[in-house]
Amino acid sequence: MVFHDVRFPEKISRGARGGPRRRTQVVELYSGREERNASWANSRREYDVAFGIRSNDQLQEVIAFFEARSGRLYAFRFKDWADYKSTLPSKAITPLDQRLGVGDGTQKAFQLRKLYGTEGLGYWRTITKPVAGSIRVAVNNIEQSSNWTADLATGLINFNSAPASGTIITAGFEFDVPCRFDTDSIDITLDLERLGSITSIPLIEVRDT
Repeated sequence: MVFHDVRFPEKISRGARGGPRRRTQVVELYSGREERNASWANSRREYDVAFGIRSNDQLQEVIAFFEARSGRLYAFRFKDWADYKSTLPSKAITPLDQRLGVGDGTQKAFQLRKLYGTEGLGYWRTITKPVAGSIRVAVNNIEQSSNWTADLATGLINFNSAPASGTIITAGFEFDVPCRFDTDSIDITLDLERLGSITSIPLIEVRDT
């Protein structure tokens, strides 16, 4: 995946519209019952940033960002203001927010992830683009100020020495969504005073898997 490690303008993303999408095949039988099959194991976020543009200056900022990414070619970071941290939006991040795994005495790398729903019936979302300086890590409920590093390109937490067997690894963090433009053109009215005539500027989440 060709990726530019830059963030889409935050003031514009704050007014964007969108969220998670899933793809489910639904077949209705003659009996009226349904057969349903999930085509995707993971959800995929889609956004429309045209709703966040409030001035001609912001429009020019989006066009410049679009040109620098060569349209759909290069992916980038996008802050989803509705869902950008390991806990609820109203709460402060703690190192106990999300469970990453259990140590076995040899494993050193643990993937950042976020649980939606309950442990038994929920969905674990892999987090690959954490925000620098926001990550807090704990082992058995004790915050670790050292002995680990974070890979901001993959979301992996790498311990210098493997956590002991049976220890619980948790973390708190902010994160971005890796996105690209889902169009190679931006359609606007040449009357720049009528910004409401921008029909759509879609973004779509990119995934390695």
